[in-house]
Amino acid sequence: MRVRNHTHKKRLGVFKFASCSGCQLSLLDCEDELLAVAANVEIGYFLEVSSRPLRGRFDISLVEGSISAPGHVAQIHDVRRRSRTLVTIGACATAGGIQALRNFAALDELRAAVYAQPSYIHTLAVSAPISDFVPVDFELRGCPINKRQLLEVISAYLNNRKPNTPAHSVCIECKLRGTVCVMVARGTPCLGPVTQAGCGAICPAYDRGCYGCFGPMETPNTAALSRQLVQFGMKRPEIARLYRSFNADAEPFRKESEANAQQDDQS
Repeated sequence: MRVRNHTHKKRLGVFKFASCSGCQLSLLDCEDELLAVAANVEIGYFLEVSSRPLRGRFDISLVEGSISAPGHVAQIHDVRRRSRTLVTIGACATAGGIQALRNFAALDELRAAVYAQPSYIHTLAVSAPISDFVPVDFELRGCPINKRQLLEVISAYLNNRKPNTPAHSVCIECKLRGTVCVMVARGTPCLGPVTQAGCGAICPAYDRGCYGCFGPMETPNTAALSRQLVQFGMKRPEIARLYRSFNADAEPFRKESEANAQQDDQS
């Protein structure tokens, strides 16, 4: 990764909301590449690696996690005010994450089933992506994110250019690595045709269908995929659940899961 030398280092902030911290760990996993980044930025805030207090403004802010608690709302507005460029990283920040599964259920019932004292739990009605609350300059998908894509995004903003990340589907990645299509060859349910590339098509390479970790690709034809899955013998409730995983609340996946759930109710 090439990064232009700057006489004035840009200030980087890394922030976390409701998440598992996996995307922040992807940044730390960059190792040698991270050293090249560190030479060109000042890490002004990153609680995973430092207890430095939150102060000042940031040229680039990386935000992981969904907005799920009342206190998060004021915090994300504060981060947005401090940030020249705000990039959301990971499924939680871009689509609500796995915790957004509660958006499809009765919150009070879930709270009572999980917690001995539900009244102690203060949460928003839904788990929502960062973009529902503040303007976002770029969304980096994945659960977790691809570390090379992350380095590309950081490098792009350090060099004042637009990030170059793929918009095509996982199917292209299968073709590039010579993986036989699990849907065509074996009739295995797979979200690859509607999922954005980024993982290198790991699951199909091991004879498993794609789980949609990187969220919907650009203009996904989810209805056509659902029709194909019906031909494979899947029931509508099974198809609805297939779309409800790491990116369940991403709009194309949410709408298609709801459409399949409604068709089952009407049958």
